[in-house]
Amino acid sequence: MRKGFTRRPQADQPATQRKNYITPSGLQRLKDEHRFLVTRERPAVTEVVAWAASNGDRSENADYQYGKRRLRQIDSRIRFLTKQIESAEVIDPEAPRAGQAAAMAFFGATVRYANAAETERVVSIVGTDEVDLNRNHISWVSPLGRALIKSRAGDRVLLQAPGGTEYLTVLEVRYERIWVEPFREPPGAESSAKGLPRQTNPTDEA
Repeated sequence: MRKGFTRRPQADQPATQRKNYITPSGLQRLKDEHRFLVTRERPAVTEVVAWAASNGDRSENADYQYGKRRLRQIDSRIRFLTKQIESAEVIDPEAPRAGQAAAMAFFGATVRYANAAETERVVSIVGTDEVDLNRNHISWVSPLGRALIKSRAGDRVLLQAPGGTEYLTVLEVRYERIWVEPFREPPGAESSAKGLPRQTNPTDEA
């Protein structure tokens, strides 16, 4: 226990220097969504657009206009996913850590802390594409994530959030598997409507 030690959150870094950290399961989810869009959804929507275009005046054709708009959305998402996948720096929370690194909170850590009212909460520090507040998965660049980074049990950290400033006491830092919700085909997908075979998610087979 390091009584009386107070850490202040790290200052924001320029966006050009920000790393794209992600867990293995988080990266797999991005890859699964990318594969779904490229191999299933985009071809299905392209087919709808081609069919709608053959029906006459495109300016008055709702199916054609919707399909073209949907294609632009899909292409934008594919570009984003491609960029995120290519720039990803994978960190496995279960990887062995030696010395001080095993006791300090870094990316992939699960941290238990208490606020001034002694209310305890447990959060896991993950990448920006893995945030899931229902599972208490917070981004490492969020105000809370920055406050907890490099802390250890016994530290008192300063949380500077839009809602105000408060001190938190770190009770425990551990590293364990962080379960990330796998990608699942969204309801109403054009590829599903056409009856194309669903892609197999490796997580579902485990």
